[in-house]
Amino acid sequence: MQAHWMRVASLADFEQTDRRVVSAGDRPVLLLRHGERLYAVDNRCPHMGFPLEKGTVKDCILTCHWHHARFDLASGGTFDQWADDVRAYPLEVRGDEVWINIAPPPDERERLLRRLQQGLERNIRLVLAKSAIALLDRGEEPSAAFRTALAFGTSYRLAGWGQGLTMLTCFMNMMPHLAPEDRPRALFQGLDAVAMEVSGAAPRFKIAALPPAPHAESERQPLLTLKRWFRQFIEVRDDEGAERCVVSAVRAGATSAEMADMLFAAITDHRYIQIGHPADFANKALEALDQAGWDPATGAEQELAESVLASLVRGIADASRMEESNAWRNPVDLVAILEGAFEELPAALEAGAAARESGLRWQGRVELAQQLLSDNPYANVAALLAALREGATAAQVAGATAYAAALRIARFHTANEFGDWDTVLHTFTFANAMHRAVLRVTSAELDRMAPDATAEERALPLLRGVFDAAMSVYLDRFLNTPPARIPQPKANGAAPEALLAELPALLDRQQQVNQAGELVAQYLASAGGTEVEHAAPLLAALGRGLLREDRDFHTVQAIEAAMSQYQLLAGTPEAAHVLIGAARYLAAHAPTVRAAGQTFQIAERLHRGEAIYEE
Repeated sequence: MQAHWMRVASLADFEQTDRRVVSAGDRPVLLLRHGERLYAVDNRCPHMGFPLEKGTVKDCILTCHWHHARFDLASGGTFDQWADDVRAYPLEVRGDEVWINIAPPPDERERLLRRLQQGLERNIRLVLAKSAIALLDRGEEPSAAFRTALAFGTSYRLAGWGQGLTMLTCFMNMMPHLAPEDRPRALFQGLDAVAMEVSGAAPRFKIAALPPAPHAESERQPLLTLKRWFRQFIEVRDDEGAERCVVSAVRAGATSAEMADMLFAAITDHRYIQIGHPADFANKALEALDQAGWDPATGAEQELAESVLASLVRGIADASRMEESNAWRNPVDLVAILEGAFEELPAALEAGAAARESGLRWQGRVELAQQLLSDNPYANVAALLAALREGATAAQVAGATAYAAALRIARFHTANEFGDWDTVLHTFTFANAMHRAVLRVTSAELDRMAPDATAEERALPLLRGVFDAAMSVYLDRFLNTPPARIPQPKANGAAPEALLAELPALLDRQQQVNQAGELVAQYLASAGGTEVEHAAPLLAALGRGLLREDRDFHTVQAIEAAMSQYQLLAGTPEAAHVLIGAARYLAAHAPTVRAAGQTFQIAERLHRGEAIYEE
């Protein structure tokens, strides 16, 4: 359209010079004569904003004189992938006048997503930061970038799902709790985590679904059969056979709840495998597909679902099993205690169903959690079974166990070895994963993996994982000896906003663990409680504090799992304990070097058009 054409110079302007910088809209444009032609490109180097007018042209290649990025003068394309393409403007000479077209590029969204893909492929942190900022500044939802990274991470890492994809999903889950200005940083941190983990790894090659059976009543194997086969293959660590079962189940139309049933049944066939990581990874993979828009009913994102869920299998098959661990066998054989309890689970669920039908409503979360903190594994298992008999649902028992695991963090004493933070963290994230899995399986209207079971009966295999989590809480008891005092919510007269403003300064100093817990307790008292409307600014502040730091896998897990449990406990005193624990864990692991934050700040300033080279 003629409306986008703009007169910017005359030919006479180039009689004494080969270049001229003009203002075109909100951008400085470099007009450059080379040979018999005139060219127009953005004067800001797309790498870090240095003026290209100071560069050199040779053989139609423009070289920036700061980091020596090279560009094709005609198209703007770069020969150095870390630099990005520079924008080239259509140019016409009309008589003695020079005109350029300043219309915005029509495919800017696609260009940004393509550039994001290149940043992932080459592990270029600054490119990822610039892409995240530009996409969200355009008003785009983060889901497109998230799906791009999800597909990349599950396709180009032979080992499958790992820490990078887990952190990507954690940051995506935290998005609603973050201030809008912090969301680009969260997206960048997740993208960067995936790129770093995949860098240098061998790619994965997908295993196809089983072919349709030509003479069967149904072309696909029944989901119940695929689930049985999957468990058999995992039992003997046959990851290829197990992976084909997973892909075939997704292809056959299995829902998210049905895939949770299948995956977690195998995960809980053995005790606390790989200190909980396969369960947490499976939970995060299913949450990632929720975020990505997987819908088996319409077939939306089916191929992505196959890739994501298949990427879990090797980690499940190869996982260590705690029945092989001395700590779970001696001096008390915890595995034997658990196996005895598992035999009682069906009868306990039946009794609990009868109790609920009679009108009983179980309300013993705090009491059960306190029992699980004791040093008597026999009594702890008995308490779990008793709760189920008294009408507690599987989800309620899982929630009480997750709360007990959160208390281990809230009561973690700083006299312990620093590395022991990870021990209580593993138990908490495993308990959270089992809680979320139970909720997913029991809330479904239909489960063809267990066609004759009630919703509570479908959770029976998963309850084994809940009992494992309770036993891990027991094993962590020495890390609460002595227990740190949990600060009580008590207003000190300070405004809630003023209290939150103190958090960054706390996180600028090492080991402000107890002080961070006290601050959270004071804030909740001043704000009026743990209801969502009161606690939302605190969650945003914890998220901002996390995002300031260089990523630590376990710290990201801790904050995201705490937010997950908070959502289920909002409005209760227990919610305060979960957030106190999260703040203490964050403070124990801050400050870091904050190198990722520096890269992000550079990208932000470049996006605003600041001349960072002048400082």
